[in-house]
Amino acid sequence: MTDQVQHSAQKDPVLPKCSAAQGAIPRSPHVATQRLRERWGRRLLQSLIFLLVLVGGLGYWQWQTWLQPVGGPEPIQVTIQPGSSSRLIGQKLRQAGVIRSALAWELWSRTFGRDWVFQAGTYALDPNQDMLAVAQQLRQGRILQRRLTIPEGWRIEQMAEALAQRNWLAADAFIAVTRVIPPLDWLPPHLSSLEGYLFPDTYLFPIEQVEGSLPDREKAQMVVDAMLQRFVAVALPLFRQHTTSLSLHEWVTLASIVEREAVVPEERALIAGVFLNRLKKGIPLGADPTLEYALNIRQTPDRRLTLAEVRTPSPYNTYLNPGLPPGPIASPGLASLKAVLEPEQTDYLYFVARYDGTHIFSKTLAEHEAAQLQIIQERRQAAQGSHHSPQPSP
Repeated sequence: MTDQVQHSAQKDPVLPKCSAAQGAIPRSPHVATQRLRERWGRRLLQSLIFLLVLVGGLGYWQWQTWLQPVGGPEPIQVTIQPGSSSRLIGQKLRQAGVIRSALAWELWSRTFGRDWVFQAGTYALDPNQDMLAVAQQLRQGRILQRRLTIPEGWRIEQMAEALAQRNWLAADAFIAVTRVIPPLDWLPPHLSSLEGYLFPDTYLFPIEQVEGSLPDREKAQMVVDAMLQRFVAVALPLFRQHTTSLSLHEWVTLASIVEREAVVPEERALIAGVFLNRLKKGIPLGADPTLEYALNIRQTPDRRLTLAEVRTPSPYNTYLNPGLPPGPIASPGLASLKAVLEPEQTDYLYFVARYDGTHIFSKTLAEHEAAQLQIIQERRQAAQGSHHSPQPSP
């Protein structure tokens, strides 16, 4: 039995062992191709991402380069004409050497700056500022301007001379415009000129207007309008805020006399108080500047008014005529205008100049005459001392 079993076992077929490879199901060609495509797709995507990053980096670097200042030793003058497109502005800025790229200007203005409005005018553009700073200057309209400073106490003729010296316009053109009274409801009636109402201050005018090809009369009108507007903005509110018996014209007229008389700021209100006291008492003002205005002269320590000049008839001769002259004799500044509205309360009726900017104030005519004599003697002594002073050795 045992032998039979063993024999039977020996007769059973023995199956060979299969390896994993031998037992795997063969892959189809479609699967292999799919995996190859996926592998190449990943590589292509990685390459595209790399290229995009590279191009983006180079583009960003180029963009930042375009934004950088061109650089230069001094500002560059550029005129932007009204109605210029962003492309035309960029081309002009690039040609002038203010920005690096007209294309960058147009791209920026059509994307980030599409809501910006660039102002026409002539600009002094610094080539050491970047493109965005240039755009900001054009947006804000910070154009190139010329400065005009009119000092307190100037007459219209002095203003006209200053404008002519700058080669802005002819002096007679400015004077002619000041004699045409504009229809402004605040101006006093029956004015013969705008003397006194052209407010002294510092003004800024666009360079293309004052140095361009505009007719002289238009330039003069522009300057006059600016000065009248400044009077409305600065002087007129001051007058309306105070209570005074003076009319607007009387106020400006008296302030112009104070402006020409006062040299030391501390004496303005005192001088205004003296003149107001004389007006109340009906005493002629006796103001030298009004006579200088009438005779078109300038008094100096060595060239004083003569008796003949003091006796010269004129509506502006405040030695002969009581009260105020017909109108202002200069443009008073804010300090003198304020001094007339807020005068120093005093009993003084007279004052005489020491010719050093200060005055001697007196209550009576006798005191005034004594002060005049004192000043004459002091000047003589000073002249004699200067004459006998030892000369420096050569």
